[in-house]
Amino acid sequence: MIRAELGLGILGTALWIYCLFDVIMTDESRIRNLPKATWIVIVLLTSIVGAVAWLVAGRPEGPARSLPYKGNTGVAYPEYERPGRFVATNPDDDAAFLRQVRERAEAQMQEAKRQRLERERLEAQEREVRRRKAAGDAAGGSDPEQVDPTSLD
Repeated sequence: MIRAELGLGILGTALWIYCLFDVIMTDESRIRNLPKATWIVIVLLTSIVGAVAWLVAGRPEGPARSLPYKGNTGVAYPEYERPGRFVATNPDDDAAFLRQVRERAEAQMQEAKRQRLERERLEAQEREVRRRKAAGDAAGGSDPEQVDPTSLD
């Protein structure tokens, strides 16, 4: 008799733990009837009754449709089907967004060009300083005139 009760207790605890992890791991958009947090509280507080209620009324009915396995029956691009995704309802919204993207890209290209020109100018100044220093060393001067790269502008 004690063995049977112990066995049922172990089975009940295993069912309760399985259902608790199942609630936690299930995507909230697939849970039926109640929000995910409510199901977690129900399964935690009511033990076996909550676990059975989860299996009957809360657990998703079918397999996940967006799993990347052979035979997936989901849509071609499930990221476009997720709830709460922003979808432009007005063609002007798309045009404004694309204009903003183009303006930002143009500003980035201009900044990159400015930085490249500045880098080339500084490299030219450094080459000029090295050339003058080498010319001073070749002439036998022990202390060549120090040239400030910023004064070459």
